[in-house]
Amino acid sequence: MSTWLVFVIIYIALAFITFVPTLSAIFKKVKLFDGGAAFKDSSLFSDEAKNKLIQHDSRIHGTLVFWKNEAEKYRNFHYYSLIWTILSSILIPVLAQIISEDPYSRLLITVISVHVSLLLAFHRAFKVDKNFQAFREGESEFYDLRRRLLDRPYVFGTTEKKQLDRYFEQTEIIRRFVRNAETDNFPVLDTARSQPHNLDKPKE
Repeated sequence: MSTWLVFVIIYIALAFITFVPTLSAIFKKVKLFDGGAAFKDSSLFSDEAKNKLIQHDSRIHGTLVFWKNEAEKYRNFHYYSLIWTILSSILIPVLAQIISEDPYSRLLITVISVHVSLLLAFHRAFKVDKNFQAFREGESEFYDLRRRLLDRPYVFGTTEKKQLDRYFEQTEIIRRFVRNAETDNFPVLDTARSQPHNLDKPKE
């Protein structure tokens, strides 16, 4: 068997094996981590407020699972593409210098070129890096907001009702931001916060 053919087989095998984590992320649902003490354990809210917050948590749970899955999928494909693009930029110039009359040597370069071209095309078409950033940022921003309400509810307002209203409004803004990412629109989170309401200042 030609040595170059062996290299072709090895390259294809490695390309597939390293793609397995991305395939796994596409077909497997990840689980949310336990965030520790939640609203039901808080001594800072009334029973009525706790009930509202627990219900809100239950409604957004599915969204958080979706965000985490999408972030994991795009993250894996982003790094897969990045690694193989860097490797190809090193391999192709080297292989071009040692190419022989063996047709499998040219096949190896063709396989590498096609593989990386497909990766770049899919990466660009699906805006992988932007989607990864949007889903990851939305997930992180929500958990930061939730922890802030649990630890320092007074920064959301002077009364319990104002605190909950502001928390729910901020959550809606984060969801709108991530939804924009899904529809191919990527405003920065600060811009999303200012539309349609300016919620950066606590309500009196």
